[in-house]
Amino acid sequence: MRSTAVRRTALAASAAALVLLVTACGGSSDDDSAAGDDKAKADRSAPAGDADRSAPAGKALTAAELEKVALAQADVKNGEVTTELPAEDEVAKDQISADDKTCLPLVHVQAAVAQGESAADVQRSWQGQTEAPSESKGPDGQDMTTINVNQIMLNVASYEDGGAEQALAALNTAAEKCAGGFEATVGSDKMRVTKVSETDAPKGGDEGLAVDLGVATGKDKSGLMKIVAVRKGSTLATFGVVNLSSVMTGADFDVPTEVIDAQVAKLG
Repeated sequence: MRSTAVRRTALAASAAALVLLVTACGGSSDDDSAAGDDKAKADRSAPAGDADRSAPAGKALTAAELEKVALAQADVKNGEVTTELPAEDEVAKDQISADDKTCLPLVHVQAAVAQGESAADVQRSWQGQTEAPSESKGPDGQDMTTINVNQIMLNVASYEDGGAEQALAALNTAAEKCAGGFEATVGSDKMRVTKVSETDAPKGGDEGLAVDLGVATGKDKSGLMKIVAVRKGSTLATFGVVNLSSVMTGADFDVPTEVIDAQVAKLG
């Protein structure tokens, strides 16, 4: 599923898309071929070790340098990394609004838009899934498998003159001031955030932030989306995380930390 469809599922809570993705019959023999496909994709991507990962303290990376330190297929063991977002997936900053401007940084993360006034930035997306035995049975009593589909919209941005620290500070302020919720528009999609709450900050960078967003999906119903941000020197990586099941149910889910750790490691 393209990231546009994922974002629209998150913002508009498309139950039809969820039905196709949440449950599938177990006992499939596709695992080995999927693993082979992932390995082939990894072999075609530049590994993290080939990149000049960091810049001198205080120096903002150029767009070309950011491309080298941004997530690539070879950096992850599972899932698929998209290094060039399709045009329909890209949302300009001026296409994003909120009824309270203080809350805009939170929306920018979900849209993979750079925070504040960056010197340069690049976008990535990652999609992966995990499978687990289902408690329910199929119509003929066969075992079933529950499939969890996760999507991350990622932005890696560099800043001059303390801009990365300021951008993360604005995210912290948004998490605090917008705790009661807000309304936002991303392109043609509208969403109502019902609750903002901070969780345990990620490790590995100079400083970081993790936030849960409750998102209205219908009358008296709320889904769950997550935000993670990590600053390393003058570079800030932000991650908008969606689990398609949790978008509908509001149930908690685990952020794919291996993806975030892989990106942070490349920042030096």
